[in-house]
Amino acid sequence: MQVDLNSDMGEGFGHWVMGDDAALLDVVTSANIACGFHAGDPGTMAATMARAEARGVGIGAHPGFADLQGFGRRRISLSTEELGNLVAYQLGAAQAMARRAGGRVRHLKLHGALANMASEAPEIARACYSAALAVDPEIILVVLAATPMEAVARDLGARWAGEIFADRAYEDDATLVDRRKPGAVLHDPQAAGKRMVEMLRAGAIITAGGKHIPCRIDTICVHGDSAEAVAMARGVRAHLEDAGIAVTRF
Repeated sequence: MQVDLNSDMGEGFGHWVMGDDAALLDVVTSANIACGFHAGDPGTMAATMARAEARGVGIGAHPGFADLQGFGRRRISLSTEELGNLVAYQLGAAQAMARRAGGRVRHLKLHGALANMASEAPEIARACYSAALAVDPEIILVVLAATPMEAVARDLGARWAGEIFADRAYEDDATLVDRRKPGAVLHDPQAAGKRMVEMLRAGAIITAGGKHIPCRIDTICVHGDSAEAVAMARGVRAHLEDAGIAVTRF
């Protein structure tokens, strides 16, 4: 059994640093790098991609809403045409920066509120994914497992990777528990690691209520924007490897 371990990074801005990307890149196997809309800037993107390439970590574009103040976690109503342009623009920027760093963009993962909306509404997922595939038909779409995101990726005939979260709780419909609710965000690396092993062995998402939702699990996300991100990533990876689960790029 094997699984990829990914983290969102490159989310600083100018001299303001968000997370310890350098340390995370020694633990994870894929990096979802902000493209300048919800976070990040050209310099941050370039530095993060160069480090990822040097460490053999898969580079991914992480597009979100143009919402620096809200870190891309506020919902914005856009037309399907606007959503497609939003994603295509950010993916193009990521591709350019990755090439300059000597690498390439392997995958795309939607960020924050945009991802949450796409996990609920197939038309939003389709607008975003169709645009990404028009730019790069071979790109791997990282989708929230067992949600409309996965269904749309399948329908489009795209390459895709099913994702679960180590540090987030799940509702019974496979969407993430709202961050404003108690218990939505998990902070204990030991508990998170044990939970990931259980889900992988079950081949299912295990919700906060104990429901099992069968799904394909290709990658596990640990958010990179918290103070405990590196400890969480190390703890989850250690639990996986101790359980005989290989951690490698999807």
